[in-house]
Amino acid sequence: MYGVVEIAGHQYKVSAGDLIDVEKLLAESGAIIDLEKVLFVGGDKPQIGTPEISGAKISAKVIRHDRSRKIIVSKRKKGLYRRKNGHRQHYTALLITEINDGNGNINKIDPSSKQAEKFLK
Repeated sequence: MYGVVEIAGHQYKVSAGDLIDVEKLLAESGAIIDLEKVLFVGGDKPQIGTPEISGAKISAKVIRHDRSRKIIVSKRKKGLYRRKNGHRQHYTALLITEINDGNGNINKIDPSSKQAEKFLK
């Protein structure tokens, strides 16, 4: 089973055990958060939200807060000036632990998977 969830204005296709990077969230590392804006749940019986599926939720564990690779932005006008700027975007890494479609179907992360052994202790 997989789902499409909206987090901070962006949509992500997730399944149990996925590790995703999203814009920085206000949650502590190690906290479990529930994502309520589920737009679509796929599987045996797909459900489409209008715009959201009521009762459906996706649980995720906050792994870490970090900054991404540096992006170099250069501006130049011939003979006039040069500018070089760098930018590192803040992000939050989430591990998807559970998908609940609101009808009693729950898909959890496999405890013997690589991601679960590394991050769920």
